[in-house]
Amino acid sequence: MKELVLALDLEDRRNALKIAENLSDIVDKFKVNYPLILSAGVRIISEISELKPVIADLKIADVPHIATKIAEIAFRNDAKAVIIHGFAGSDMMRAVLNVAKRYDCEVYAVTELSSEGGREFMGKFSVEIAKLAKESGCHGLIAPATRIEKLKEIREAIGDMKILCPGIGAQGGSLDALKFADGIIVGRSVYMADNPRETAKELRNLVQTYSTRP
Repeated sequence: MKELVLALDLEDRRNALKIAENLSDIVDKFKVNYPLILSAGVRIISEISELKPVIADLKIADVPHIATKIAEIAFRNDAKAVIIHGFAGSDMMRAVLNVAKRYDCEVYAVTELSSEGGREFMGKFSVEIAKLAKESGCHGLIAPATRIEKLKEIREAIGDMKILCPGIGAQGGSLDALKFADGIIVGRSVYMADNPRETAKELRNLVQTYSTRP
């Protein structure tokens, strides 16, 4: 089954929890980023994880001993996965993976950002980053739905490794990403919709359609 992950890129704790409670029966996971964690405190991960598993999108990109501290804090607060920046190298990847193993959690590596700026530097090395992440033992990749041809290239390079794609909705990415990915990450197009629940249901149905295609 393809996954639907909701990015709670909000700043208000109460609003984030309200949305999470309203949509927890529709989405598979929640993703939280710096805006919410810095505004509401790291315990927001634990609060949301009572509803569905949480991916802590900290985009860790530091020397190994600092990267492990960041990952440790996320896992200690009930994150089931963290996101790292693949460009930081294999030593950082392995260091974070060692922490994840102790908590029976996962690590996803970003190949390139889904924004236009992702083309400038990261995009030139995204396939190599994907291969390095696989070789290092990462559980999955975060690769952009905004660049389908690159996504296809990444899929061909890493085989059946899990891929989650941001960039659907507000950034203009296509659901055709699901031809090569295992799930999508959506945010603003859901939580800023006039009716977030109906919008999430529509996306759920579309994801289900891709899940059942031969």
